[in-house]
Amino acid sequence: MPAQKTQPATDVRERILTEATRLFAARGFDGASLQDISDAVGIRKQSLLYHFSSKDVLRLSVLAYLLERWNDVLPRLLVAATSPEGQFDAVVNETVRFLTEDPDRARLLIREVLDRPTDMSVLINEHVRPWVNIICNYIRKGQQQGTVHPAVSPEAYVVNCMTLLLSSVAIHECLSAADPKLFDSHIRELLRIAKSSLFLPKPEAK
Repeated sequence: MPAQKTQPATDVRERILTEATRLFAARGFDGASLQDISDAVGIRKQSLLYHFSSKDVLRLSVLAYLLERWNDVLPRLLVAATSPEGQFDAVVNETVRFLTEDPDRARLLIREVLDRPTDMSVLINEHVRPWVNIICNYIRKGQQQGTVHPAVSPEAYVVNCMTLLLSSVAIHECLSAADPKLFDSHIRELLRIAKSSLFLPKPEAK
């Protein structure tokens, strides 16, 4: 009988995070057991505990993965873009891509904010606040340069955009049930509103 190939630990860990995200999003933290997650991954519960020593450690690891990546990604996107609107498009497109490729990410974040607001406040301050500050500084710079509406409140703008995007992605199956194209048009309209409410109209060429 041929020996069974051992999967790299990083692959197993990634699959655990993926399945935990899916089950926590669908059932909530209390409704999804470690046994459920290990069964979904196809490993023993003890193997799961080798990677994550407890259910709460797994929960925090899932949330950290979803939140902390932006501290690396967004600064690179902002630096690479050559114009304020290019920066906006780069950041928004990457955020939409990340959330829509796995809508459970948005569902889990909203569920956790509602179920554990105090815990999530700590995580948001740790993982989200740094990149929100970066984007707010770019908005203030645009206001100084005359490309961004002076009435925009930078932090409130970012928070409202993220809330709208997260909620739209989280309920996309409901929105798309009657018409699969509705979700795409919903996202496009949301982004149009976000962009037009941020940037001042460009002067018409004489």
